[in-house]
Amino acid sequence: MTPDALLDHLKQQIAEDGTGRPLHRRLELALEHAITGSLLARGAVLPSERTMSEALSVSRVTVRKALEGLVSGGLLNRRRGSRTEVGPRVEKSLARLTSFSEDMLSRGLEPGGIWLSKQVTRPGPSEMMALGLPNTEQILRLRRIRTADGMPIAIETAAVPIRFLPRADLIGDSLYRALADAGAMPDRAVQRLHSAPATAEDVRLLKCPANTALLVMERRCFLADSQIVEFTETRYRGDVYDFVVELAR
Repeated sequence: MTPDALLDHLKQQIAEDGTGRPLHRRLELALEHAITGSLLARGAVLPSERTMSEALSVSRVTVRKALEGLVSGGLLNRRRGSRTEVGPRVEKSLARLTSFSEDMLSRGLEPGGIWLSKQVTRPGPSEMMALGLPNTEQILRLRRIRTADGMPIAIETAAVPIRFLPRADLIGDSLYRALADAGAMPDRAVQRLHSAPATAEDVRLLKCPANTALLVMERRCFLADSQIVEFTETRYRGDVYDFVVELAR
């Protein structure tokens, strides 16, 4: 969509919004519609605040408040020189067993992580069931926020039996690298995907709106001899992450 077409679209959306919302909120929703409706591509640069203000006949304060709402929600990014661009929307194929970092790098995004905890502990009920462990055995549980170009997009909780990774200090930036070093690289996986509303903790850690829907991926990974080596729950922001399956007849 060209800048002029975008401005015409925003003007029409604002004029047709008969809800009585504040003007900055109407503009924010119009921009959100353009982004989520794929009218604006990932990385597209928006017109300047001044240009939008003049074209839409609204104050720059109104434009700024609308943009700030979308920046805090992760749909827009502020760049150097006051440039505002559409944030990344990540697609993940369900057909291949890949790490988060591999997914990000393959899309030209810089993967990152913020560790929340690394601990050797007893497994919880879901971990016991997924890993086939009694509660007398211990696991290494790893929790972190996963980022793409610095933007939080997922919360990952991984559980590995300590017979594969007995200590937390064996994990650097990559769980799969540590498993490979231990001779326990996953060979295949079974994944289950469902949706869930964001909890208060999800909202705080992912910096997403309170009404954000999450895509929750549960994955069990197996070695070539069918031993279960990993169980991971990853809670993805549904507004920036898509799962893609390629089908063939």
